[in-house]
Amino acid sequence: MVNVCPSYPHPALLLDGVWNGKRHKYIAISDLHIGFESAICNKGITIDSNLLLEEMLNEIFDLVKKYHVDGVALLGDLKNSIGCITKNEWERIPKFLKLLSDSLDVYLVPGNHDGNIRFLIPQNVHVVSNKGMFLNNDTLLVHGHTMPLKLRPTTKRIVMGHIHPIFQKSGSIIGGQRVWLYLKVKREAIFLSAKGMLDIIVVPTFNKYLFAERHSIKFVSPLLNKAIKDNAIERAMVVTLNGSIIEDTTAVLGSVI
Repeated sequence: MVNVCPSYPHPALLLDGVWNGKRHKYIAISDLHIGFESAICNKGITIDSNLLLEEMLNEIFDLVKKYHVDGVALLGDLKNSIGCITKNEWERIPKFLKLLSDSLDVYLVPGNHDGNIRFLIPQNVHVVSNKGMFLNNDTLLVHGHTMPLKLRPTTKRIVMGHIHPIFQKSGSIIGGQRVWLYLKVKREAIFLSAKGMLDIIVVPTFNKYLFAERHSIKFVSPLLNKAIKDNAIERAMVVTLNGSIIEDTTAVLGSVI
């Protein structure tokens, strides 16, 4: 069994358990969108690319040291451009991955922005299928932009990114902040042959400058779209990065979606 625990106040999920015959402790992070700062430069917003990369690496290695982590699972959208590879991405992504993989196991579940990512990947970084990565048959790591084809009978949870959840509620002092989203969903409504409940954990974007780039679940996450459409969500909880529970009801989805 894989134990999961958010690493408040960091947008990273701790994964602790046995898979592939060995005990592991990983962190899962999502949506770094390296190269994003070049794209918004055209809009008159300047972010130092080197400083951003250094900040993300420092945060990751702080987590590695604090929790004695031996691996990192990147849940997609490591790069920002779709299809092409920008100069910024050519320069920074291989360097970023090398610094991680020199001391850690690194796995990448490709996202919809990771087209042609293979040209940027060092040999010791593991790229898995965009269908996801199973840990000990009970936890499925995905990006979230595609529908999982099937679940194993023992699957208890899906961990995903992709939608960049932030809290949006008029008059709230935490409006615009990144949040975690925890859902308890009827399995049979999503996967017809399955029974029981399924946990879905949506990880906040690791790139702290990306919070304003908000997706709509309705259009870009087929898994969550189906859960909402089929009234399959039994419980929904929104939690801030520091671990405070904002709401614990399905009605709260309107403040995040």
